[in-house]
Amino acid sequence: MARSMEGKHGSYFEAVLQLREVSQEVVDFAEEEIARLKMHVADVITLKNGLDYKLSDNTLTRRIGKSLQVKFGGKIEETSSLWGMKKDREVYRVTVLFRGVPFKKNEMVEYQGEEYQVKTLGKDVLIQQTKTGKKVHIKYKDIKEVKKKE
Repeated sequence: MARSMEGKHGSYFEAVLQLREVSQEVVDFAEEEIARLKMHVADVITLKNGLDYKLSDNTLTRRIGKSLQVKFGGKIEETSSLWGMKKDREVYRVTVLFRGVPFKKNEMVEYQGEEYQVKTLGKDVLIQQTKTGKKVHIKYKDIKEVKKKE
């Protein structure tokens, strides 16, 4: 249902930043970015596997998502839906999902029974086998096959 958006009030938000399966370090970084960008937070919802931040700006929320991926690795998914009309233009509400990974750069992991070192976390995960030096790119959809070494 379309809504009129005459003026921003306390519960108004344009975007949702969803953090899933993330460390406290990721949460702290996201909250520091929200504060640094002076974004209004309409609400924070705590869920079993993460947090949802209802934020005031689509563009800045996308920027925070990209910053999280650059700094921590992880998967980013963006969706948008038509929310309403403002002065004869369509207004979209954006959702940015950041799903973390259970390991960091340079940590040792196991993949297909072999030991690898995490080299980069970006659009995908680059790991390098410790025995042979062979490098493998893992897509985030397949990340469950990579286990952190204890």
